[in-house]
Amino acid sequence: MKEKRRHTPRRDFVKEICSWRALPFYKINGLISRYPESERIHSIVPWKEFISKRDELLNYGLDFVENKSFFENFQNLFRSIPLENTLLFSGCENSEYSDQIMNAKNCYLSYVIVGCENVLYSMVVKNNSINVFNCISVVKGENIYQSFNIINSYNVFYSKQIDNSRDIRFCSNMIGCHDCILCNNLKNMSYCIENKQYTKEEYLSTKKYLLSKKTDFLQKFTDLHEDIVPCISDNVSWMYITECSNIESWYYISSTHDSKNVMLVSWWESCSRLYDTFTATWFPTWEEYYGIMWCTWWKNIYNSVIIPRCNNTYYCHGMENCSFCLWCVGLVNKSFCILNKQYTKEEWFEVANKIFESMDKDWTLGQFFPGSINPFYFNDSVAYLINDSFTKEEIKQEWYLRREEEIKVDTPANAEVITTKELWDYQKFDATWEWKINSEILKKVIKDEKGNIYRIVPMELEFLQKYGLPLPEIHWLERIKLGFKFK
Repeated sequence: MKEKRRHTPRRDFVKEICSWRALPFYKINGLISRYPESERIHSIVPWKEFISKRDELLNYGLDFVENKSFFENFQNLFRSIPLENTLLFSGCENSEYSDQIMNAKNCYLSYVIVGCENVLYSMVVKNNSINVFNCISVVKGENIYQSFNIINSYNVFYSKQIDNSRDIRFCSNMIGCHDCILCNNLKNMSYCIENKQYTKEEYLSTKKYLLSKKTDFLQKFTDLHEDIVPCISDNVSWMYITECSNIESWYYISSTHDSKNVMLVSWWESCSRLYDTFTATWFPTWEEYYGIMWCTWWKNIYNSVIIPRCNNTYYCHGMENCSFCLWCVGLVNKSFCILNKQYTKEEWFEVANKIFESMDKDWTLGQFFPGSINPFYFNDSVAYLINDSFTKEEIKQEWYLRREEEIKVDTPANAEVITTKELWDYQKFDATWEWKINSEILKKVIKDEKGNIYRIVPMELEFLQKYGLPLPEIHWLERIKLGFKFK
């Protein structure tokens, strides 16, 4: 199984594993849902209901049927269990409108948030980060806005690849810097504009002028240098990589070594031997992940989807605090289970060995879940954002779902819809040159140039006002997608 995953072509990794992370939320029976409605899942239930009945999931246990293929056995179980509308694990508060959240507070329309507070419209934020908006991959960050790959930094706005820095705006590739604007590839510098150093007084004067041009903010961000160089790393390829070594391919990685096909993986300290892993986090020196779509803590995880705090787990989905489980769905604090059926330790090894021997003979051992089991629309997933060369015919031939119709957006009755051009009617400098945003914007529905609908929420408005930032001009999902526009 390990050897199979060590040699996976990059395109297969994207197609098989990254397609299990969809970006849109769907509305099903009045619930916001991580899953679209399809015959591939039994039903969608509120997450609180799901959590309250997780001990009952052993009642869905199935016996292994030897005359059925490996994946047929799992598929029968997966399609029999009601699934939660969003994945909220232990320690969550006021985060119902987000997905894959753990030990987090006040998260909204965000994904994969662990141990953080006040996170909006962001993906993969962790390690006590606070006040993060429109970001991808933030580790130990505070007051971060529309930025990608930020580590141990604060007060960072419209920037990319920032490490151990503060008070940074419109910058890229910065290490150990503070008070810089429009800079690229600097280390241990301060009071710089366009890579030129100024006195503190000159810097502050010029900064005031530059930050008065609010209409240019988004364009300055999109115009940032595309050459996002690896930071404090050795023998690595691609970009958004910090303190890594011997990494073959991919983006948004920190403190990871001797790995291949890894993306959005970051740790407190070093980890190693991760193969085909999309989103993983937390705690030092854990290793041996093969074919994973999101896990946290512990080790020895194989071909599984969303399994925080588990070890020795194979082909499982939505597990927590489990070990020695095979083909299981949704269990918590369980061990030695197969197809959600409880076994003794001795029985488990006997049956599991028989299954692995059978899979080895029919060449399925090491393969990830096939497209016929994936419950998400492929063209709504991160896989399609990373590589849009996957054709409609290719995807359908491999039995992935593909969305053909537009997602319907509900506009509240009697809501006033304004365009992004009209946003400037609600924000301006006052007579004392203090930036002001009219709170009436909270009552409006905003339509961007692509016709996408979004709104401003109070926490967001407070942050924008405090840091003198303009109202966002594109839909929140488009802000996240900017982080996947790799060169």
